[in-house]
Amino acid sequence: MGTRSRIGIQLKDDSILSIYQHWDGYPEWTGRILNSHYTDKEKIAELIDGGDCSSIWTDKVWGKDRKDGQKYGPETYAARGEECPPRLDKNLEEFLEDGEEYGYVYTSAGWTCYNTRSWDDTYKQRIDIPEGHLAV
Repeated sequence: MGTRSRIGIQLKDDSILSIYQHWDGYPEWTGRILNSHYTDKEKIAELIDGGDCSSIWTDKVWGKDRKDGQKYGPETYAARGEECPPRLDKNLEEFLEDGEEYGYVYTSAGWTCYNTRSWDDTYKQRIDIPEGHLAV
């Protein structure tokens, strides 16, 4: 079972351009990967421009070794022929209602994680991202 998340960057007009990620969206993994490996706007833009994905950090792409010269990176649905472009939400409120379990937004202050599990008491509240790099 996947822990679904939405990963986005806030634009100058406060809209959020984002992608869907199916696996491992919890802060202990995705939050730490974002804080460790997606820390500049160029890398974040490249991630989001790739469209929806199964995972933002894996050493395989649909069961095969990566061909992009990277040891790790996203496993996008585009790599298997699907068209799943980024989505634009007009503001944070709209972004938080997308139906995933966690939402990550990059702003000038860095990454922020939100609980987007509507069944939780902490729905739409900020969630701490654990500190520290992962081994990968």
